[in-house]
Amino acid sequence: MKKDMDPAVVAANVSKVLNENDKVRVLEVISKPGDVAKMHSHPDHVVYALKGGKASFTSGGKTKEMELKTGSVSFFDATEHEMKNIGNTTMNLIVVELKK
Repeated sequence: MKKDMDPAVVAANVSKVLNENDKVRVLEVISKPGDVAKMHSHPDHVVYALKGGKASFTSGGKTKEMELKTGSVSFFDATEHEMKNIGNTTMNLIVVELKK
């Protein structure tokens, strides 16, 4: 993860660090309808949707929409993206970033 693209800093409006050690970092993301998490990066990571919703992800000039279902768990490769809550519900996500 690039330090200047740390989601806990550049997207602090929706992200906060819950726990961190030398192997993982755990973030909570609470995103209300219309919230935007500015461009940020993650290493390989797992997302657990405590409360799902609909979001758009913009990366490399391309945007794709994704529905995150409540209770779903997904693995994602390292990425840089901007996320916007385009649904009508508040999403609550746990993001586990892998350091090793």
